[in-house]
Amino acid sequence: MKVVIMAGGEGRRLRPLTEEVPKPMLPLGEKPLLHILIERLKASGLKDIIITTRYKSEIIKGYFQDGKILGVNIFYTHETKKLGTAGPLTLLKNVLKSPFLVVNGDIFTNFDFRKIIEFHKKTNSEATVGVVNWKFQIPFGVINTFNGYIKNIEEKPSLNFLILAGIYVFNPSVLDKIPTETTYNINQLLSELIKDGKEPKYFEIKDNWIDIGRLPDYEYACENFQKLLE
Repeated sequence: MKVVIMAGGEGRRLRPLTEEVPKPMLPLGEKPLLHILIERLKASGLKDIIITTRYKSEIIKGYFQDGKILGVNIFYTHETKKLGTAGPLTLLKNVLKSPFLVVNGDIFTNFDFRKIIEFHKKTNSEATVGVVNWKFQIPFGVINTFNGYIKNIEEKPSLNFLILAGIYVFNPSVLDKIPTETTYNINQLLSELIKDGKEPKYFEIKDNWIDIGRLPDYEYACENFQKLLE
């Protein structure tokens, strides 16, 4: 199965760290994040990799070249303008002829990607979305009311949500829904599939997972990356 890694973003929330390097090339230990991600893909038996690039693409291409040094095959696309998180897939319509995996280039995980691929094949879905359980704790006491009275008080309750993990498996038929030469995001694509009655399935990822798009998350990953890879 081919893998598309989305690596064209500017990483503005991580500036000034991303003024010199693209976000997926930020280091974790002695390796860039994208290097670690490709190693995880290879460990999952995935060696045909396409990296979509735009911002400082020459750094990514110069580091990985054709991928042979990592034991994988790497092909690149380059956006001349912003195409969003799904738009770059339109550059690959002639390449993606069977189900394919899409992974955001700014996630750090020890997930075995074969799990979501096998699930996608079993459920025969047009799209399978990887999700993680996100816990948010309210830092205050919360009151529950009825008819003007306080019924009870919850001390710092937690709310749980399933959030997009930046990991997807798509059938090639979804490419026809993505407009060309314009910004188009994964959320729009998923909403369009739902509208057409082709509801995507979801697969909950229970392994370690971090989106390094914010500085606190990147710093946490830097401090704990060895443990998180176990």
